[in-house]
Amino acid sequence: MGLSGLGDLLLTCTGASSRNFSLGAALGRGEALADVLAARSAVTEGVATAPALVARAAGVEMPICRGVRDLLAGRTTLAESMTGLLARPRRDE
Repeated sequence: MGLSGLGDLLLTCTGASSRNFSLGAALGRGEALADVLAARSAVTEGVATAPALVARAAGVEMPICRGVRDLLAGRTTLAESMTGLLARPRRDE
């Protein structure tokens, strides 16, 4: 809430020092999740949060969160996730 919350969100989404952002960048480069996590000493919260969020949101359509969950679980590739998201029909959300 407020500017500090917005700043934290922006850093998490765009900062190279953000654990979540750097994990996503590593996955985008083709690195394996297990290898990235093994090289870290700090927790990357999004790895556990994505599946928990999707489970708690039962009945709520959350295609990006589901895509992240499936990518982290190895059920889909980055290319497949992006294709699926971009193939969704346009609508007001």
